[in-house]
Amino acid sequence: MIWSISWKNIWRNKVRSAVVLTAIALGLTAGIFSSAFFTGMVNQRVEQAISNEISHIQIHKEGFRETTELKYFISDAGEKADSIKMIPSVTGVSNRIVIYSMVASAETAAGVKITGIVPEDESKVTGIHKKMIDGAYFERVKRNPVIIGKKLAEKLKVRVRSKVVITLQDMDKNITGGAFRVAGIFETANTGFDENNIYVRYSDLARLTDMPADACHEIAILINDNNQTLAVDDQVKKMFPALEVLNWKEISPEMSYLTEMMSLYNYIFIVIILFALLFGIINTMLMVVLERRKELGMLLAIGMSRIKVFMMIMLETVLLSLTGGVLGMIMGGLVSQYFGKTPINLSRWGEGYSQLGYDTVVYTHIESENFIVIAVMVIITGIIAALYPAYKALKYDPAEALRIE
Repeated sequence: MIWSISWKNIWRNKVRSAVVLTAIALGLTAGIFSSAFFTGMVNQRVEQAISNEISHIQIHKEGFRETTELKYFISDAGEKADSIKMIPSVTGVSNRIVIYSMVASAETAAGVKITGIVPEDESKVTGIHKKMIDGAYFERVKRNPVIIGKKLAEKLKVRVRSKVVITLQDMDKNITGGAFRVAGIFETANTGFDENNIYVRYSDLARLTDMPADACHEIAILINDNNQTLAVDDQVKKMFPALEVLNWKEISPEMSYLTEMMSLYNYIFIVIILFALLFGIINTMLMVVLERRKELGMLLAIGMSRIKVFMMIMLETVLLSLTGGVLGMIMGGLVSQYFGKTPINLSRWGEGYSQLGYDTVVYTHIESENFIVIAVMVIITGIIAALYPAYKALKYDPAEALRIE
C-alpha cells in the first residue's frame, strides 16, 4: 500500500515532478553519451595500436628491446612461427627484422624504425596494407621496394617511385646501405607512427645486414579475440620459456593505463552529474514535505507510525530518482547506439587528434554492465537525497501541524 501511495504522491504536482524527472533524465543522457563517446575513442585508439602498430603479442630475445642491437636475434624463427600458428585463437604470425637507423632522400634525412617483413605474413597481422593512399603494398617495384608513411613522405619530399637511401650497420657493425624505391605511401590515424616507420622486404634487409638464415628480431602475433590475449600469452610463454613474450598491455603500458583510467573516469563523470542533481532532488523533496506539513501531521495524529511516514518520503524520492534515471538511461542508450552506427566526424580538429594517435571518426561504445552500475548509483542518490527531507517530516509535531492553515 505504501508503494502505491508514494507513487501517487509523486504526481500530485505534475509540473514540479516533470521538471525534476527531465533534469535527471537529461543529466544522465549527457553523462552516458559522454562516457560512450570517450570509451569509443579510447577503444578505437587501442584497436588502431594493436592492428597497425604493436599487434596483440610480441616475442623478442632477452636484451633486444633494451639495446635494439642486431645480435639479439631469434633463431629458427620460421619453425617457431609455425608452432604458434597451431594455437586456435591465432590468426596471423609475422617474423620481422627491426632496425633503428637513417633514411635519406635527395632533399633531407630522418631517423626511422626500419622493419623488414614478409608482406604476405604481415598483412595477416597488421592493417598497413589497407592504409595505402598512394602506390601499392610492395607491388609495381621489383627491386628493393619500400613503403613509408604519409608524414615521412612529406618530410623527405618524396612520392611513389622516388628513390631513398637506407643507411645502417650490419651484423659486424660495418656501415652499409642500399637504394630503395618507394612502392607505396600509407596513412594511419597516428601521424607520429607514420613519420617514424618504414617497411621493406625481409629478404632485402636480411641481405644488407647479413642476418643469419631463418632469424628475426621480433615475432608479432595477432589474435581473433582480444579477450583471449592472456590465454594465448601464457601458451606462448610455455612454448618458448627462454624468450621474452609480451602482450600489448606490457608492450604499451600507456594503452593499458588509458583503458583502465577511462572506465574510472566514466563513473566519476556520472557521480559528478548525480551529485549535482542530488541538491535539486533534496530541494524538491523539502518543498514537498513543507507543503504537506498539515497532511503529514494528520497521518501521524490518526496513528500512522513515524517509520511509515519516513519510508513514504524515502520511497517517493527513490521512485522519483529511479524514474528519471530509467528515462535517462534509455535516452542515453538510444543516443549512444545511434552514434555507435553513425560516426561522429571530428575532422575539423583532425590534425590535433592525429598527432595523439586518435581517429577523427569516432563510434560511441558503452558496455551493458555500465547500465547496472548507473542504476545502482541512481538508487543510492535517491536514498541519500531522501534522508534529510524524511528526517524533517519525522520532526513534525502532529498538534502543531494540524493548526497550520
